[in-house]
Amino acid sequence: MNKRKRLEATISGEPVDRVAAALWRHWPGDDQRAEDQAAAHICFQRDYDWDFVKVTPASSFCLTGWGVEDHWEGNLEGTRRYAGRVIETSDAWSQLRVLEPTAGGLGSQLRCLEILKDEFKQEVPYIQTIFSPLAQAKNLAGDNTLIVHLRQNAGQVHHALQVITDTTIAFIHEAKRRGIAGIYYAIQHASYVKMTEAEYQVFGKPYDLQILAAVNDLWLNTLHIHGSHIMFSLLADYPVQIVNWHDRETPPELENGLKKIKGAASGGISRDVLHRDDPEPAIQQARDAMRQTGGRRWILGTGCVVLTTTPIGNIRKIRSLVEEL
Repeated sequence: MNKRKRLEATISGEPVDRVAAALWRHWPGDDQRAEDQAAAHICFQRDYDWDFVKVTPASSFCLTGWGVEDHWEGNLEGTRRYAGRVIETSDAWSQLRVLEPTAGGLGSQLRCLEILKDEFKQEVPYIQTIFSPLAQAKNLAGDNTLIVHLRQNAGQVHHALQVITDTTIAFIHEAKRRGIAGIYYAIQHASYVKMTEAEYQVFGKPYDLQILAAVNDLWLNTLHIHGSHIMFSLLADYPVQIVNWHDRETPPELENGLKKIKGAASGGISRDVLHRDDPEPAIQQARDAMRQTGGRRWILGTGCVVLTTTPIGNIRKIRSLVEEL
């Protein structure tokens, strides 16, 4: 099978020649320049030959047009620290305006996708990370400020969330022209640690569905539900082909999660376990995931990005394992 046929069979629950697999990570520093970011993804794909490439920019790529500044300070995940916040008062939400999708950080990301299109052509599917409007709002204001404002100044926050949604959809339309097979839709607030389910129904789901409607013509859309104590059942019917969550750290386990979704699940390995000096625990988790799923509707991966200092040998052993599985 080629990569697309293997993935499509996996999503529909049909037999495959081997288990599909994909890992991804941040590229701190390189993610600040389109050419370097593209080169990092290309090298990672050449080294491991994953079944698809998840394009992982810094979370600020979609926010620079609104004035954010951030820095990488050595975080092992590869994420960056925001230096101050654009939104400090509730009135500031009303000042947000839709960004031009081909300018600034958005435009730079489109350039990265153009390079990947030239490199991968039709042989390697690649999907663009898209942060949910709530996740973007959190990076504009800080998590605590966002939650306070949406509870006290709902109208102004709704204005901003729609502006962010419209900007994101405009960017997605441009990304489609650069050959993406789908999006990796990262949701960070569908967690009972962050907000109530009723709040997510109001401030999260309506904007999520607008964005997912904009990609309903793509074949490899992936939902990432970030964090612990997640609202899995609330999101289980989202119109995507793959669902990815921290299945080793928070319920449901893969076996139970597959019962609630229509497509495939991506996961099975804890990134923290993969980060150890001994690869055997990660291999055992992969074998257990194979047992849970029977190898159907499952893509071998981690619940989130691989840490930047993960031993290369561990990654190679996991990649080799799928040939056996």
